[in-house]
Parts: sequence; C-alpha cells; structure tokens
Amino acid sequence: MKYYRLNHKINAPLVRLIDEHDEHLGEVKLEKALQIAREKELDLVEIGPKAEPPVAKIMNFGQFKYNLKKKDKEAKKQQKTGGTKGVRLTPRISRHDLETRIKKTEEFLAQGNKIKIEMILKGREKAHFDLAREKIQEFINSLTREINIDQSPQRQGNRLIAIISPSSKE
Repeated sequence: MKYYRLNHKINAPLVRLIDEHDEHLGEVKLEKALQIAREKELDLVEIGPKAEPPVAKIMNFGQFKYNLKKKDKEAKKQQKTGGTKGVRLTPRISRHDLETRIKKTEEFLAQGNKIKIEMILKGREKAHFDLAREKIQEFINSLTREINIDQSPQRQGNRLIAIISPSSKE
C-alpha cells in the first residue's frame, strides 16, 4: 500500500486544499488547512506530494484505507491466475483414460488456458522415449480444437513435456 502523510506529518508550508466533497479550496497555509480538518473532525491527507504546492485532501483516512484495501481485493479477484493447466499421461494409459484426458484438455483450451502435457517414465519405460514421444504426439493430434504447439515434446530427465495453447484464430 502507498504511504500517505497525515495531519502534522505534512511538511510543506503551503498546500493545495481539496475538501471532503472534492471541491478545490485553493492554496492554503498548512496551519489553516489543519484547523479546517480539525473543525470537521477529519484528517488532512497529502495525496499529491510531488505537485507544487503539494495537494492535500480533507477526508476520513480510516475509511479511505478501507476502500483502498477493498479495491485491491477486487482487483485480485479479477486477475487471471495460473493460466497453465497440467495433463499427466503414462505410456500404458488405457484408451478410455486417454479420451477422458482429451476431453478435459479440450475444456481447458476452451477456457483459454495453456496446457502442459507431461509423461513420466519409470524403470524400463525410460528405454523407450521414442514410444512415449509418439504417445504424446498421438494425444496432441487427437485434439479437435485448433492449437499452437509452444513446446514440442522434449525430454527433461525421466519426463517428456510438451506445452500447447489455444490458437489465436478462435
């Protein structure tokens, strides 16, 4: 959260004053601005410290902070998080499980997410990376939506990883 100077912490001799109804009261000496704020039982808050003279507003600072936090919280809700979904396959995956993963991948693509397709090889499966690569390619080819292949199947240790995203044509 941004830092605001309040009341006696404002160190400019002259401020451009705005009252609680957003009306400009012009350039006022700091003492007079503090007196006006005290009479209204509100705070004097420096909202434009870089202006010449600084801009100060008479307001309820507690309410102002509460509204800022509320706006930040709302902005976080609106922010798209993640964006990458994962689908894990195995070399011995059954046809039905593969179809289920395809269906789920189609849903993720429809939502606009990137998909990380991952196949972990264990034991003797590690000797057959070529078969695993074919299985991932078969999975990608069986998708009905238009896709972009961001990363073709690549070996990373005992894993094969491919990344796809929805085509921008849609």
